[in-house]
Amino acid sequence: MGWINNAKADLATKAATDAYAEGRHTLVFKIIEANAGSRSTGLMSGVGEQIEAIEAQGWTLANMCAAEGKALTSDRSALICLFRRR
Repeated sequence: MGWINNAKADLATKAATDAYAEGRHTLVFKIIEANAGSRSTGLMSGVGEQIEAIEAQGWTLANMCAAEGKALTSDRSALICLFRRR
């Protein structure tokens, strides 16, 4: 995993830890795919790492939806993830 994906996983870990410390039971987290302009089937770079980072803090991915958009000059896929914790 590259340093950018590590930084994104660290941010996901912090968001999950902070939400738990605040007593929250739901966490909505936006993940933007690292590979810009990829139109082929394959791995979404950095996405799995961020989901795993959040789940390592005791959260469970309950729902996910995807959207595509243009960020500056490149197409990106964004995933909106709903995590739950009891």
